[in-house]
Amino acid sequence: MHFMNRFAVILPAAGSSMRFGSDKLRADLLGRPVLRWTLDAFACRRAIDVAQIVLASSNASLLELADDHAGLIRCDGGPTRAHTVRNALAQVDPSIEWIAIHDAARPLVSQELISRVFAAAREHGAAAPAMPVTLTIKQAGEALPSRVERTVPRKNLWAMQTPQIVRRTDLIEAFDTCPLPLEEVTDDVQLLELIGKPVVLVPGEDHNLKLTTAMDLRIAELLLRSYQSS
Repeated sequence: MHFMNRFAVILPAAGSSMRFGSDKLRADLLGRPVLRWTLDAFACRRAIDVAQIVLASSNASLLELADDHAGLIRCDGGPTRAHTVRNALAQVDPSIEWIAIHDAARPLVSQELISRVFAAAREHGAAAPAMPVTLTIKQAGEALPSRVERTVPRKNLWAMQTPQIVRRTDLIEAFDTCPLPLEEVTDDVQLLELIGKPVVLVPGEDHNLKLTTAMDLRIAELLLRSYQSS
């Protein structure tokens, strides 16, 4: 069967959570582990457009959190995000045309955002959500204190979010021909950029935050409580 209007979801979950202080994907978010919120956001679309979900992690205790997700595919993570995504990509059914890569630590992704990115990907070949950069950005040395070199104009700068959705064949080609070491690739659609494939940005969402610190978890709790009370 050819899943022309469906996509496989890759959830990279091989990070160390060093800045969080503990395994952030196992952290409690209003009674459920963070990872379960993320999984459920895509699992509920199985009847609509999600054909497979691949969870990439070498953490056995983390994988246990997803034991009751029927049809979930598991694979080992890698030393970097790009290696982890490549491992997961190898597990995807070759008849699936589209790949959505989503941070496992973004549990508040909305159904509207997923649909918006997928529609843009089908139209343009690859798409990702982004938010305007609102902070002033200075270029300086790698470690502080350091002298300012310049202020970077921010009107054309965008902060990337996920899910990022691309054609499976394009992603395979991008991995096979990537001109950089994979450890230098910091963003999934960057792989396509490096081989000249077009990528379109669509509006992201403020609440689609990535949990990096314990404070981010508190913010996510406040957002969820506000949704439940409205």
